[in-house]
Formats: sequence, C-alpha cells, structure tokens
Amino acid sequence: MASKRSRPRRMRLLVAALVGVVLLAAGCGSSPGLPSGSTSSAQSTGTHWPSSPGLVATGASTLVLYDAGDQYSELYTMEVANLVSHFGGWTAHPVGGYARGEGARYTAVVYIGWVAGARLPAAFLDDVLAARVPVMWLGDNLDQLMARKAGVASRLGFTLGDLDRSPVAEVRYKGTSLARDAAHNTSGVRRVEVTAGSKVATLAEAVRGDGGTLPWAVRSGALTYLAELPFAYMTPDDRYLAFTDLLFDLLAPSTPVRHRALVRIEDVGPQSDPAQLRAIADYLSGAHVPFAVAVFAEYDDAAGVYNGGRPVHRRLRDAPEVVAALEYMAAHGGTLIAHGYTHGYAGGPNPYGVSAEDFEFWRSHVDAANQVVLDGPVPEDSPSWAADRLTAARAEWAAVGLPTPDIFEFPHYLASADDYRAISGLVAARYERANYFAGVLTGGRVDPAVYASQFFPYPVRDVYGAAVIPETLGNVATQMYNQNEPRSPAQILDSARRQLVVRDGVASFFYHPFLGLQYLPQLVAGIRSLGYTFVPARELIPAR
Repeated sequence: MASKRSRPRRMRLLVAALVGVVLLAAGCGSSPGLPSGSTSSAQSTGTHWPSSPGLVATGASTLVLYDAGDQYSELYTMEVANLVSHFGGWTAHPVGGYARGEGARYTAVVYIGWVAGARLPAAFLDDVLAARVPVMWLGDNLDQLMARKAGVASRLGFTLGDLDRSPVAEVRYKGTSLARDAAHNTSGVRRVEVTAGSKVATLAEAVRGDGGTLPWAVRSGALTYLAELPFAYMTPDDRYLAFTDLLFDLLAPSTPVRHRALVRIEDVGPQSDPAQLRAIADYLSGAHVPFAVAVFAEYDDAAGVYNGGRPVHRRLRDAPEVVAALEYMAAHGGTLIAHGYTHGYAGGPNPYGVSAEDFEFWRSHVDAANQVVLDGPVPEDSPSWAADRLTAARAEWAAVGLPTPDIFEFPHYLASADDYRAISGLVAARYERANYFAGVLTGGRVDPAVYASQFFPYPVRDVYGAAVIPETLGNVATQMYNQNEPRSPAQILDSARRQLVVRDGVASFFYHPFLGLQYLPQLVAGIRSLGYTFVPARELIPAR
C-alpha cells in the first residue's frame, strides 16, 4: 500500500462520476411520458437571502416548474432551486398544477422539460407567450409552445428539429470551450434552427466532433431556451457553467463582473505534521491569502497501516503540537472548520480503515476490481446520530481551547439526507459540494440510491436549508488510486480559467498539507494571474 504522503485519498470525482451514470438512465427526450394530465400537488419553497457582501441581493424570486412523477425531474429541480437561491426566494411545483397568471408573481420562471411528451397546461403556454416575465425553458416539450398558436415559430424567430445525437464534446460560451462528457452524447441536443437572426440571440453553441455547430442556448424576447438539460456528468469544466451564468441574465442582469477565490487546507487532524501546517500558514499569510482549515477531532488507524501494524487512536487533546499549529494558523488568516468528527467509521474499514481516507457518514468497500463502491448510509444513520457527531467534535475542540466551529464539511462530501438536514440546522454554513436525493423536494420517501452531486460556482442556500460555501476545482492528486484520476495544478488552473465565464463566480480548491509547498504557490499565483481575488470563506456566508 502506498505511503500516506503519496496516496491520493479523495473520492470526490468518483462520487460525481457515479451520479452521472445514475442520471444518464434516461436522456433528454427519451424518458417515458406521463399519463395525460398527470399532476402532483407537491410544492416546495426556499427562503429569501438577506443582504450580504457574498450575494447578489436582488430580492428576486423564481418559480421552478417540472414534470411530475419522475425521480430525475425532482433531482434536476433541486439543482435549479439550489442555484436560483443565490438570487432570492423560490417556489417549485409540477407544471401540471400551474395556474393562469401565476408566473407574473415572480421575477422569472424556469421550466425543466425532462419527460418528453408530458402535457403542459394551456395556462402555462399562454403565459409564456404573453412574455410578462422572463422564462428559461430547459430541454423538452417546447414543441407544445410552438404548436399553441399559429405563427409562434415566426414570432420567436427559430424552429425546433429532432434530437441531434452526433458526438458533442464541447459547448462554446463567451468565447470559452466548456466540456460535455462523451457519455452524455447518447441523449442528444435538440436541433434549433434560427430563421430570423434579428429576433434571436445565440448565447452558446454545441460543437460536434466534425467541427460543425448548432445552437445550444438561444434567447428570443423574454424566452431563453437551452437545447438540453445541463446537469448529468457535470465537471469543473462543464457546460453547466454556462447555465449557472445565464441565470444572472434572468434574475440579476445588472450584476457587475467579480471573480473571487477560496483555498481550504484539507484533512487536518491529530495525525498532522505541525511543521507542515505552520509552513503553509506562513506562506499563505505572507502572500496575503486568507484560507480555511478543515479539521477532524479524532484519528484512528486500527490496523496500524501507517504505524508498522500497531493500532493508533489519537485525539486533538493527545496532540498539543497540532493544536498549537492550528492556533497559529488561525492567527495567520486561517478559518478553522469542522470536517466531521473522526473522518472514518468505527465499524471497520470504510473502505481503507484509516481516518482522513475513510467515509464517516456513508458505507463503502473496495471490490474485486479494486474499485470503491458506495453502499449507502451507515447502519446508525439518523438525524440525532449525525447531530451527535458534531456535538462530539465540538466537545473535543472545546477540550483543547479551540473555538466552536460553525462551518461544517462532510468527509468526502457524502452523507444521507437526514445528515445534511441535521447538520445544516446546527451551523452557519456548510463548505462543500453536496448530494441531493430523490424524495427530498417532494416530501416522499427518500431514496438513498438515487441522487445527484452538485457544485456551486457561487454561494447558495440549498434545499437542506444551509448556506453553502462553494468548492469548484477539486484538489491536486499526484497518482491514480482505485478509479480516481490524477489531477495536476495545470488542470486545476485550466478549470479556473473556464470558470471565468461565471460573471460573479468563485474559484475554490482544497489542498492537502502533506504535499507541503510543492504545488500551493503555483496554484495561488496562477489563480491570481487569471484575475481572481482570494477572500475569507466567511465572506461567502449571508448575514442572518
């Protein structure tokens, strides 16, 4: 087994990849249709953001409409709701329950067309054509709008064709090439033909493998149309970024351009090297870079993987030099955040058997093909169990004189819906990517096997009720381990360059201290050279 210093321990990209496979079970235009007139009365709402330096305090409100009866529709709806929360409050419910004039009570409307052939209410179609508020239409069923009245296509200045299933590897937006995973090509992109260029702005183009292009996002009057749903297989370079930026046009068009950056020092615990922590603090402080430090309170290596076969159990109180180094980091611009309690699981390897490498809130194992398999919530999982983990971590912090942490990061970004809800009610913010489960939005049975992983290029308040500080770039990984690909500083900087398309975006990465200063200065200098300004994590939390 590789040494701890060289072994990449994160499974963030693994989680995202697995989620992408789940979401690709049906593609845009290929999902089975609902019975005519099928609706649900479920309605969800999100609260307005207070004014804060970290937010676009527009007071905007968004109506998010979706096709009922499909788990993937619900997942996509949560992802949209999370994003629009950056601008203000939101309401989400099935489009079948739309009432005439309803959209006019909001700043804008987003419709998620996932179930091909789902019958749309005449009231909704008529209100879209009335253009009382901006509407963003994603994916399927725009043909029903085109057929609602004679001359609609002529009025809009574009027509719709069939799905184009030819390989599309990129989407060009604002002169930047954004990725589109090859696995998503089977779902296709709806063909859009612009017939009156004076009426239509082509906002982004899909680029085929042969170099040909087709419109990916267009705007005609108050209607913005995206020719696919930009959620499955999202990566830090993905065309999803174009969608997140187009929401500014919809909800806060006067937003000035601003690019901020965050850095988080990761997996710090009782096992950490105090000298490495101090060296990182000295460098970042000297470079005038505020930073966060993700700390877990208890370390376990039950099999002695890194101690010659001798078991190790160590708490913060057993590591006074580490505690002193954490105090030093806090005094030099560091914000200490809770990174779980043990960053591992007491019930055995999960999957390796060492804190900082294992999941804490989710079960996992390594299969015969040397792949990490995610099994589901731990057997003890419940809201009270999750809350107790945070309580125990805070008690250990208090025992060594560290301040009570009010920002939380789930180990490996994976937990159950119960865990997310419980922790979200006990902290000022979470600092992470997160997973959203079928059943959460509609209030139905939560299915732990159907979920979507999402990152945010700006702060949001998600469907679990917490402010979420972004992490968008991942981390340096020097070698492949299991199914996790290496990730170089150059790749991280290229992702940060692409993320400049988000007009008020945050480029955010994390860094393991066992790497020393080998790559950190390169990342800091490179991100700054792109025009980003490093800010404290707390700047991204709204005032209550």
